[in-house]
Amino acid sequence: MGYVGCHLSISDGYASMAGTAEKIGADTFAFFIRNPRGGAARKPSQEELAQFRRTDGKSASLVVHSAYTMNLCSDREDVRRKAIIMLKDDLVLMEQMPGNYYNFHPGSHMFQGIQAGTDFVADALNSVLDARQSTVVLLETMAGKGTELGRNFSELAAIFSKVVWQEKIGVCFDTCHVWDAGYDIRNDLDVVLAAFDSTIGLGRLKAIHLNDSLYGLGSRKDRHAKLGRGTIGLEALKRVVTHPALAGKPVIMETPCNLTEYQEEIAMVKGWLYEGGK
Repeated sequence: MGYVGCHLSISDGYASMAGTAEKIGADTFAFFIRNPRGGAARKPSQEELAQFRRTDGKSASLVVHSAYTMNLCSDREDVRRKAIIMLKDDLVLMEQMPGNYYNFHPGSHMFQGIQAGTDFVADALNSVLDARQSTVVLLETMAGKGTELGRNFSELAAIFSKVVWQEKIGVCFDTCHVWDAGYDIRNDLDVVLAAFDSTIGLGRLKAIHLNDSLYGLGSRKDRHAKLGRGTIGLEALKRVVTHPALAGKPVIMETPCNLTEYQEEIAMVKGWLYEGGK
């Protein structure tokens, strides 16, 4: 059985997020560890962390998200340096919530080329990852806007091949992004997952961002839609969630929903999972 949740706001506090997740029926959730556009991380007090651990004790691994501005493969050295500091600081904070996932966008190489971008991201990970950490760092599949890395499985595999601590990294599979990148999960899900397995390995797929898309296959746009309100459709998203190769993965909605709508989406996806488990 999988675990289903959504993105919540850290502005209300760590313990409050865990309580909100419970109220809307989520058994996992995601949040931005700092403002998605950058800025300082929201660092909890020890009392707040203790309450968070008590409240969150029944959840699956959380899928915490980095800031969008963390670009490890920028063409500017100062931006790369700041991104590495941000990554290092975030992982230190993650160790106060042990055993969770830290998800990030590989970044944009800014016309330096895929090889240069790959090297920068791998070097950054090698400078920060530690054999003792409990956090697994997830690279997200991307839609391929502009010079984004991760628009296909081969680009992620190239980064993986250069990372020393292989057991500390994995992939977050975003349905909107892979669709927009040109992978037909609506009509050829088995083919897409086979391609992922042969290129990266399904054992590295640790979490799912479940999103519909406002745009068509291969659009490279990255515009999320509510489940069933986009071009992928409910039946295709249901097949993703209930696919045997993806069983047990935490499923996070990043759809443009309020809490009531998230509660409805969570209940629907859990219904798919329970139905599939009969």
